[in-house]
Amino acid sequence: MIPLLTLLVANLRRHHVMALLTGAALAVIVGAELFALTEHVSFGTGIYWAVVTASTVGYGDVTPHNTAGRIVAIVVILTVIPLLASVFALAAGLAALVQIRRLFGMEHVTPSGAFTVVYGMQPAVPQILEELVESGRTVVLVADVDPGEVHHRVHLLAGDPTNELVIRKSRPERAQSALVACPDDGDVLVVSVALRSLAPALDLFALVRSPKIAQALRDLGVGGTLSSDELVAHTLAKTLEAPHAGDLLLGLIDSERYRMEEHPVGDDMLGQNANEVQLGGSAILLGVLRDGIVAPILTDDPQLRRGDVLITLAARGAAR
Repeated sequence: MIPLLTLLVANLRRHHVMALLTGAALAVIVGAELFALTEHVSFGTGIYWAVVTASTVGYGDVTPHNTAGRIVAIVVILTVIPLLASVFALAAGLAALVQIRRLFGMEHVTPSGAFTVVYGMQPAVPQILEELVESGRTVVLVADVDPGEVHHRVHLLAGDPTNELVIRKSRPERAQSALVACPDDGDVLVVSVALRSLAPALDLFALVRSPKIAQALRDLGVGGTLSSDELVAHTLAKTLEAPHAGDLLLGLIDSERYRMEEHPVGDDMLGQNANEVQLGGSAILLGVLRDGIVAPILTDDPQLRRGDVLITLAARGAAR
C-alpha cells in the first residue's frame, strides 16, 4: 500500500504546483481589478484587498459595500483560497514522500565520486560492508533488505539485485569495483552476467558457495571469484593440522591491523625470481598473479614477467 501511495504522490510534478500558483495569481489580479471597478477604488487598493482576502487575514479596513463587490469577494474566496491550500498540501505531501522513501529505503542517489557496489545479502555481507566502510570506501548496497539492518554510512538501493532495471539504477559503469554476494548461487550468475554486459570494464568479484559455480564464473571472466565452502573447508583442514592455523589466517587478514595490496611488476623487477624482489618497508610478498592464477610464494618462485601482479601484506600505517 505504501509503495502505491508514494507512486501516486510522485506523479504530482512541479508543473502542477506552478499551474496552481499561476491560477491563484490570476484570480487575485482579476479579482482586484473587478473589486476596483465595482467599489470605485484604485487598482492598488484592489490588489491590497485581494491579497488580504486570499491570505484569510481579513483586516477589515477595505470591504465591499455593494452587491457586485460582495459577489467579487465570494468568487475570490472560493477560488484563490482553495488553490493556495492545494499548493501547501502538495508541498507537505512531497515532503512526507521524501521521508517515507528514506524510511523504506526507496530513496537512492548514486555517489558522485568513486564507489564500490555490493549486490545481494549473504550472511557475510554485513561484516564485509563494515570492513569496506572502515577502510574509507564509499559503498552502495543493492539488496531487498530493511534499511535499519544496513550500516548508516552505506548507500542503500532497496530492490531485487537480479532485476536488470535495479542493476542499471546502481550505475555499475561508474563504479570502481563490484561484489556480487547473493544468497543463491544462481542469482550470483545472473547478476554477474548482467554486470559484464552493462559494465565490461568493471572490476567484478563474486562470492559463491559452490566451487563449480566459482569455476563457471571464472570461465565467464569473473576472475575475483571465491567459493565460501572451499575457503571454509581449506581453513578447517589447516586448523586440524595446526590448531592455531585459523587464528593465524584471521590475524593476517584482519583489516584493523594489516592491509593487502596488489602492485603491477615494475620494469626493474622483470626477470627476477619472486623471492628476490625487495619490497619497501615491512611489506611481505605473498604471491604472484599471472593470467588470472595466483601462485603462492611458499610453493612457487616464478620468474617475474611483464603483466604480473604482486600480492603483498603490510601493517597499516607502514611506509609503502
